Amino acid sequence: MNQLFKGAGVALITPFNENYSIDYDTLGLIIDNQVLGGMDYLVALGTTGETPSLTKNEKSNVVRYVVEKADAKVPVMVGIGGNNTQNVIKDIQSFDLTGVDGLLIVTPFYNRPSQEGLFRHYKAISEESSLPIILYNVPSRTGVNMEAETVVRLTEECKNIIAIKEASGILSQLATIEKYTPDEFLLISGDDVLALPIISIGGKGHISVIANAYPKKLSSLIHAGIADDYIQSRKIHMELLDLFKLIFKEGSPGGLKALMQSLGICKNILRSPLAPISDKLYNEISKASKLIQ
Repeated sequence: MNQLFKGAGVALITPFNENYSIDYDTLGLIIDNQVLGGMDYLVALGTTGETPSLTKNEKSNVVRYVVEKADAKVPVMVGIGGNNTQNVIKDIQSFDLTGVDGLLIVTPFYNRPSQEGLFRHYKAISEESSLPIILYNVPSRTGVNMEAETVVRLTEECKNIIAIKEASGILSQLATIEKYTPDEFLLISGDDVLALPIISIGGKGHISVIANAYPKKLSSLIHAGIADDYIQSRKIHMELLDLFKLIFKEGSPGGLKALMQSLGICKNILRSPLAPISDKLYNEISKASKLIQ
């Protein structure tokens, strides 16, 4: 099961129509592009998908659509998280997860639990989940960093915790996770600009934002890195580097949706409280995209 999430994954956007309803036709085209572009798996209901602004019914519909559109060609991971442990468990138990291959569970946000609190949160969830769990550490968004020692402890006590999406940017922490977790445990990058460095210290893959726009480029970068072909992976990394930074300059997925509109893929529409990026940054992103071969 672990190997399902080795390689290149994409955190799917949620495209919207002018009336802010979900644009399923565009979502379907994006999914098709991911499969054709060599991406290894799809991630629905992540941060990039503007999940906090979706209703519970919309979340359920998105998952069903992604699973059906993927049609077992690639595995599907679904984000389910929150800062109330029992509510997360109830969501897992009540959600239709047919065809879903793993759950991406973000660290609790706002209430800033201790390391012991994080351990108990994930242990309780793991005991109630029949699906593999992928930890998600993103302290820039949640306000809490899950330390390497906590991750190692969870892998020792919870056998269905199979991976971590790491977006802390603390390379020493990531290296410690890689060193002290079991060989089959997957260290997955959660930051486009750090994907190659993380793979170089033993990471087994990446969940990407920019892959929504450039699946073939991103999958080639990750696959070359995992194969220790750092000349090729570094070449692609450098080609995409400016865009890696630009699409996050005024927040994600605002920069990404601007890029995708400039490429003719989707509309540059976000749900409040997110707002479109500035015209200045839009022009910078559009200009940088024209340099991608």
